[in-house]
Amino acid sequence: MTAFFAALLALLAGFMAPAPTPPPVDAVADYQLGGAYEPASGVKVITRDSTEKPVPGLYNICYVNAFQTQPGSLGWWERKHPDLLLRSAAGALIRDADWPDEVLLDLRTGDNRKELAGIVDGWFGGCADDGYDGVEADNLDSWTRSGAMIERSHTEAFARLLVRSAHQYGLAIAQKNTVELDGSRLGFDFAVTEECEAYDECGSYIDSYGQHVIEIEYTDKDDGAFDRACAAQGKDITVMLRDRDLVRPDHPDYFSEAC
Repeated sequence: MTAFFAALLALLAGFMAPAPTPPPVDAVADYQLGGAYEPASGVKVITRDSTEKPVPGLYNICYVNAFQTQPGSLGWWERKHPDLLLRSAAGALIRDADWPDEVLLDLRTGDNRKELAGIVDGWFGGCADDGYDGVEADNLDSWTRSGAMIERSHTEAFARLLVRSAHQYGLAIAQKNTVELDGSRLGFDFAVTEECEAYDECGSYIDSYGQHVIEIEYTDKDDGAFDRACAAQGKDITVMLRDRDLVRPDHPDYFSEAC
């Protein structure tokens, strides 16, 4: 296929893709990243890992680790794309301090960002083929853990590529955390924020996205944050309280509550 026809097909695909629709506002949601299970009655929005299937009849969000390696995938990256992993001057991999099995992706050059966006585009395409409605691209804030190796501008440039990729499949795309950025200016359609009440950040996301915000607070560090969130914005946005590890209901630590 010539470059001209490839570009033409990409353009036509963009015209044919349905307009992305963000999740319904103030809807009961379930965050199932610890494993898929049958959602409770009344749930309207569900988030699952890209390796899981969506639930017919609900608004489904496909989770993709777009700025760091997914746990268990480092071997694949080192075999296929070793030059796309962020390394120190001595060649050591730069890992997330809180999740050491996740390595930061190297966003510092335009060529790297283009190649990485092509990889993530394949995952987004898989989400669309499976029937998902939106995507959550995690670790947007990875530049803050890079020891100043990755700059904010690198992250913003890569984020714009991801937004373009999601939209070409008709997928809405979420800004995941990262209150430092106004993701709506980068093209994100809604926000998924963890512990914004606990850290007094919810107002910033609501300023950017209005009611299109999904807020998750956690039981191990709740300290009344969930009750405050329900009182402050529970009638306007989706607010849920979950166990930190997002385990399945058959686990003794499982907990899920909505306003």
